[in-house]
Amino acid sequence: MPTNEKELNINLFVQLEIVERIRREAKRGGIEAVMEQLDIEQAAIERKLYQNPPLLIEK
Repeated sequence: MPTNEKELNINLFVQLEIVERIRREAKRGGIEAVMEQLDIEQAAIERKLYQNPPLLIEK
């Protein structure tokens, strides 16, 4: 959950990029291309959602 305006804006830009990629596929290849792009976007979102936090390296 975004805690400030900057985080909210970052999340909105990410969503806008996803919409732009899907729109491009719709213009280029029709429903099959859109469905393929949606699968790619879903996989990318799931990777981010379920990733483990990065390991902390102590100095």
